[in-house]
Amino acid sequence: MTLSREPSMSPSKGRIHSIETFGTVDGPGLRFVVFTQGCSMRCLYCHNPDTWAMQGGTVMSVDELLEKYEVNRSFYRNGGLTVTGGEPMLQLDFVTELFAEARRRDIHTCLDTSGVCFKRDPEYLKKVDLLLDVTNLVMLDIKHIEEGRHRELTRHSNTPVLQFANYLDEKHIPVWIRHVIVEGYTDDPKEQQALGYFIGGLRNVKALDVLPYHSMGENKYSQLGMQYALQGMGDLPKEQAVRAREEILKGMRRRRLDDAGKTD
Repeated sequence: MTLSREPSMSPSKGRIHSIETFGTVDGPGLRFVVFTQGCSMRCLYCHNPDTWAMQGGTVMSVDELLEKYEVNRSFYRNGGLTVTGGEPMLQLDFVTELFAEARRRDIHTCLDTSGVCFKRDPEYLKKVDLLLDVTNLVMLDIKHIEEGRHRELTRHSNTPVLQFANYLDEKHIPVWIRHVIVEGYTDDPKEQQALGYFIGGLRNVKALDVLPYHSMGENKYSQLGMQYALQGMGDLPKEQAVRAREEILKGMRRRRLDDAGKTD
């Protein structure tokens, strides 16, 4: 499946779905969170289907967003600005300009992305490098380590996601990995260990967040007249996410032992 084009907008303006002024789960500290409009992924458990449309949202400028940030700046001393989505890398130029101005104002910047837009095209990499130059942290959501299962979950290949993870490692960009445990999709311990084995090969990973599936977005689908693929699936107990994290860590430890053995 080909990715939809970046929403047509000048670099200094972007399409914004919504803003959260006091976010606590989108990076370190208390954060100003910008949700961009537009996403090509169709994750079965997505709880924000209203972010999918490329031409929706509210058109806002860099200055408008940062003016809102400045209103509560004193609260963000140990936090900063996070841009998430939707998929923020669909508005690459705009996010780069936003982060560049934020960094000029000494604001910590965090990009929350699926990495699905990434490609090793020289011209595209020039743009990615400009963004990474003004990015303090990337939160990378790896949906599934297995190609087929990733397509089943998202309708997309995981190749660009894993390539992006490796590229961030090459560039020494700090990364937090996120992974959601969904019953019947990402709850196989062998697959969790395989994910960990991949993550264990990255030297830039600063944190691992393993999250239990929740059904909070189910009502939103009904309101939008959409069919929810996981209708009726209950929330996953937190204990299962804790066990899954241990399996992922097992895989990470095995990778590091294997890599250490190669250098002996």
